[in-house]
Amino acid sequence: MGFHRSSIGRILDMHPCLLTSDPDLHLHPTFDFLLNEVEIPFLDISRSINRCPRLLVSSVSNQLRPALVFLRELGFVGPRKLNYQTTLLLVYNVERSLMGKIEFLMGLGFEFVEVKNMVVRAPGILTLNVERNMKPKFEYFVREMKGDPGELKKFPQFFSFSLEKKIKPRHRMLVEYGLKMPLSSMLKVNDGEFNARLFEMRLRMVEES
Repeated sequence: MGFHRSSIGRILDMHPCLLTSDPDLHLHPTFDFLLNEVEIPFLDISRSINRCPRLLVSSVSNQLRPALVFLRELGFVGPRKLNYQTTLLLVYNVERSLMGKIEFLMGLGFEFVEVKNMVVRAPGILTLNVERNMKPKFEYFVREMKGDPGELKKFPQFFSFSLEKKIKPRHRMLVEYGLKMPLSSMLKVNDGEFNARLFEMRLRMVEES
C-alpha cells in the first residue's frame, strides 16, 4: 500500500487498537471499500489513510458507506468525486455532523442546490464546527464586514479561513485605509501578497486624489 514505517508508527500511536485487530475483519474491508467503492487509485490509498487514520477504525457498513452515499448525493461525483484529500469526510457521521452543516447553510437563506455547490467547491466546510467556527465567521461577515451573503456562494472557502488570524486582521487593515477587496482577493493570498495589494491600492488612491 506504500506506507512508510514512520507513518505506520504514527497511525498505531493514534489508534493502538489496530495492533490487535484482525486484518481480514477490520483492515481489508476498508481497503477494499476505498479501492472499489470510493474508487481511490491504489497508489493514493496510503495518502488517504495518512491524512485520516480514523478511516481504519470506522465501520464500512455503519459509517463509511452511508457517508459515501450522502456525499455523492451532495455532488461529490464525476470530476468532483472523493479523492485522497477528501476521503476524510467519510468519517463524519451523516446525521450528527454532515447534516448539521447543510442545515446551517440553508438556515442562512441559501437554497439546497446552492449549498450543494458550496460544499463541493469547498469540502473543508463539512469538517467545521457550526457553533464554534461557522456561526462566528458568518456573524462577523454580516455585522462587521457588512457583507452580502451572496458573496459566500461565490467564495464558500471563506468559512475555512481563521477568523482571528486572517479574516479580522485583514478586514481591519482594509477598513483603516478605507479600502475594499473581494473576499477571494482578501483571503487567498499570503501576507506578503496581501500587503503588496494593499500598498498598490493605497498608491492608486493617492494618485487619484
